[in-house]
Amino acid sequence: MSRRLSWLLPLLLLAACAIGPGIEERMAAQIGRSEVQLVEALGVPTRTHEADGLRFLQYEQRRQVLHQLDPYWGRPYGRFAPLSPAAPILLTRSCDVTFTIRSDRVQSFTLRGDDCR
Repeated sequence: MSRRLSWLLPLLLLAACAIGPGIEERMAAQIGRSEVQLVEALGVPTRTHEADGLRFLQYEQRRQVLHQLDPYWGRPYGRFAPLSPAAPILLTRSCDVTFTIRSDRVQSFTLRGDDCR
């Protein structure tokens, strides 16, 4: 490795550590807690459902992202046609987390959506 770039490695390692735990790790920390503790930590759930002695608490997260398309995509006749700018599109990203409660304790959770990271 070049001496000029040797200072970059510690910065990259520090940046990698600064990302923090993902959603799976954060939600896994809730397993074993009581329902009250879960609600204290995450707030009131969006939906609840009861079946066969189990209680399900669902939390929803939605966010909108403006996505700029590739400028070549907007050209009707390929890359040699006059440039017609492609309009950005608004995408909605989501992540639903559903906790399973048995005997007032969080047993498990599931993640569903395109923004569960």
